[in-house]
Amino acid sequence: MKKTLLVIDMQNDFIDGALGTVEAQAIVPKVMEKITEYYERGDEIIFTRDTHGENYLETPEGKKLPVVHCVKDTKGWEIAEGLLVPGAVVVDKPNFGYPDWKENFFFEEIELIGLCTDICVVSNALILKAQFPDTDISVDSACCAGVTPESHEAALLTMKMCQIEVK
Repeated sequence: MKKTLLVIDMQNDFIDGALGTVEAQAIVPKVMEKITEYYERGDEIIFTRDTHGENYLETPEGKKLPVVHCVKDTKGWEIAEGLLVPGAVVVDKPNFGYPDWKENFFFEEIELIGLCTDICVVSNALILKAQFPDTDISVDSACCAGVTPESHEAALLTMKMCQIEVK
């Protein structure tokens, strides 16, 4: 069975940049271990990258979250050092969830990890569940962090309620 690891928005701005948190910094070693595990088995690894333009503050998202982050081609936009592995695919997404999973990929089994549990991880998990209803989808909670510990737990509960396995 083809396993796919989706590494959601492990970008500098979410780890120790504009929107970084202590919790995000704490998961980096675990995320690296998980990526290594998949890489050594030869499984598929896909990274998403939150991608905004210079006009971010003028966008609907920017008006509700007025913190400039993940502007294309800046250090904050880049995947954290040491996480990218040869052969991994990187998908740029302009908002919380990537809408084109079904158009561009085929999945047999999916595991999600990354940032932020309560925004982009849960958004992508629910999109994937809708687009691939018969596919096993899981989230490794030890490899995720939310904006706050409370919202992280709430997102995990939401995913459980939608039949996404939370490890």
